[in-house]
Amino acid sequence: MERVPGGGEAKDGPATAPGGGRVAQLRLAVTTQDYERALRFYRDVLGMPEEGTFTSPDGDGRVTILDAGRATLELSEPSYAAYIDEVEVGRRVAGHVRVAFEVADAAAAAGAAEAAGARVLAPPTTTPWNSSNARLEAPAGLQVTLFCELGDPD
Repeated sequence: MERVPGGGEAKDGPATAPGGGRVAQLRLAVTTQDYERALRFYRDVLGMPEEGTFTSPDGDGRVTILDAGRATLELSEPSYAAYIDEVEVGRRVAGHVRVAFEVADAAAAAGAAEAAGARVLAPPTTTPWNSSNARLEAPAGLQVTLFCELGDPD
């Protein structure tokens, strides 16, 4: 069983939907006015390899799919989301969507992100769930947490 921050344990085994299906991939689809800047940031700065790039039939639009590694969907009640903001930033700053990327070194990743144009809202902070989390405003209008696990707090 996996430890879940803030209480509880994750259930082992695949989740099966009533129709017999199972989600195979979580894909976060983001529309951005500055496609090139966002692509450079997420692909080149955060190191997400391209899986594919596609152009609309009229040649007027593009989409690039980047590999973000393993994906999870974090659902929070508003009061817990406020708690996360308080821990990471010191005040409520996120909207209803915040994207979190696990990295090897939150401080180094935040520094690289800032050098590439992201705005650091809070430097890496050690959280009660024993990870180092930095918060940024990143290209494509996303609020991003860069985090690295610090190991068992025991």
